Amino acid sequence: MTRILIVDDQDEIRAGIRAMLRLDPGLVVVGDLSDGLQVVPFLRDHPVDLVLMDIRMPGIDGVEATRRIRAEHPPEKTRVIVLTTFDQDDIVLAALRAGANGFLSKTVSPAELVAGITEVVGGGGALSAAATAALIGHMTDSPPPLIDKELLRRFSALTPRERDVVVLVASGLGNDEIAAQMSVSPFTVKTHAVRAMTKVGARDRAQLVSFAFRAGLYP
Repeated sequence: MTRILIVDDQDEIRAGIRAMLRLDPGLVVVGDLSDGLQVVPFLRDHPVDLVLMDIRMPGIDGVEATRRIRAEHPPEKTRVIVLTTFDQDDIVLAALRAGANGFLSKTVSPAELVAGITEVVGGGGALSAAATAALIGHMTDSPPPLIDKELLRRFSALTPRERDVVVLVASGLGNDEIAAQMSVSPFTVKTHAVRAMTKVGARDRAQLVSFAFRAGLYP
């Protein structure tokens, strides 16, 4: 059973998410909050496996709330998926740096939401095409970052196949799309991605993309 906390300042959004999550009997909503300041105190008394976090809220925003969660709860214990409209690409990057495990658009279908939760709870990272586009947009519009030589060194340990998968992940493709492009199975793609994450020290798929950009591995 996966315990979930919903954090969004709009009543109708929280109700809609609750309705979508009822599609999977393995998911249980233990609470929903409308204010980012309430999140950490709630988690102290009600442990959860996953927080679905809005970005814009009263009190503190989702980025700061995620940062405060990470100060007390490691990513492997309490995972965070940020739900956003992605109208500001710098927010995606800020949330990633704060410790978010994944990003999904508020317009995802119920099936996509459940799939994203399943992926993140299983140790992966939900990174929608919109989130990846936001990251790419931020990197494209901003001055080229200095290459992180330590991360570049870590990526040098990847096999050619693992490196190819990382670049395709950073371009916003899912496992099925990458598998079709590389003429391999989705399981093989996932295996390469997991091995790449292990070698570079990325906690999940979302952080793998961030590391790839910082190492200069642009799609």
